[in-house]
Amino acid sequence: MASEDSKYSPEARDVIFTVPNAISALRIISIPFIAWLIAEHRMVGALILLAISSASDGVDGLIARKCNQVSKIGQILDPIADRLLILCSILALAVCNVVPWWMVVLVIARDVVMGFLTLALAQHDYGPLPVHFVGKTGTAVLLISIVGLMVADIDRSFMPFNWLHLAAIACAIWGIGLYWLAGALYLRQGISLLRKDRE
Repeated sequence: MASEDSKYSPEARDVIFTVPNAISALRIISIPFIAWLIAEHRMVGALILLAISSASDGVDGLIARKCNQVSKIGQILDPIADRLLILCSILALAVCNVVPWWMVVLVIARDVVMGFLTLALAQHDYGPLPVHFVGKTGTAVLLISIVGLMVADIDRSFMPFNWLHLAAIACAIWGIGLYWLAGALYLRQGISLLRKDRE
């Protein structure tokens, strides 16, 4: 158990009050404001706030590594911030009729499955699963599509923005597919760990 746990939570400490964790918390706090701006079609303001939030994502990871402030709660907060940003942004885009609601349902369903998996692993003292390349790619593609949809909504009467909208929708579909593929990989990995622990 100990060797597996260290593998999935490398060099993480039981500390809460660190600079990276504070930055991650601020990222999470900013998400409802981003979603509200999107829902109100105030895309310029939402894009500015999203850019600041995205920049802070790289900063907190850099600080955590350079200053030896990697923490177990930080390993949880960071992916939670990404999940909430994607979920709330797509939800807000659906509210303002930019994307269809089935996209929201697919994203929510995947995150619910991953939430149950995380809880099951936590019951067996496992930390977060290592991030898979497919998961990183899916998250990046979804975030790119969200930005594209936000930019396209600034002026839909401008023909290039309509083309951007269509391209961003296609990108979102691809991202959701990767999102689910990564979920299937995490689910298989998690079930394998739970089976080994039971044996």
